[in-house]
Amino acid sequence: MSEQTTSAKAEILARIRSALADNPQPAAPVRDYRQRSSADAQAVREMFIDRIVDYKARAFIETAETIAGRIAELLGEDARHVVPEGFPVDWLPSVGSAGERIVDTADQPLSHAELDAVDAVVTSSTVSCAETGTVFLNAGPAEGRRAISLIPDHHICVVPAESLVELVPEALARIDHRQPVTMFSGPSATSDIELQRVEGVHGPRKVDIIILD
Repeated sequence: MSEQTTSAKAEILARIRSALADNPQPAAPVRDYRQRSSADAQAVREMFIDRIVDYKARAFIETAETIAGRIAELLGEDARHVVPEGFPVDWLPSVGSAGERIVDTADQPLSHAELDAVDAVVTSSTVSCAETGTVFLNAGPAEGRRAISLIPDHHICVVPAESLVELVPEALARIDHRQPVTMFSGPSATSDIELQRVEGVHGPRKVDIIILD
């Protein structure tokens, strides 16, 4: 940056400070919204399922013993799918039983073209908000980088039951704000001025959410 540019910038900022000098400080915002839920776990779960189904996602409830079978069923025999390198192996069907598995790693990340060529992605999640039906991915080892959850057409996302909360403030409190955050509520969708809904424009066209007990 040149000396002339620096001087001009300093002058502009000085004028702004001078113009604002006699302005009163804005009032502190009122934060009287709910920050802690009083609902029980079952009510929170039912609210979350109601929201995501309304948004055209599919919901499933599985255990550690049944999740691999459910993922295999959702993938089908021929689905080429990508998983982040930190996704728990115990949650996945055996290699070869549900199409070709490709692991996305930090050392060898898949290109956008390679991600576009797969049929599905399987990830976990950090926290999910029942109030809005929103799943939060925070670039954790089992969630991977943003691109793998946005480019494939089918996203199978595991939501551990203990990560379900009711309110947005509760969800935000569990997020590492130094990491990338991806939030989604059902499949990607948009509509034109005539309200014609089009899915898959900004992300996956199909979303399956597995609540893991």
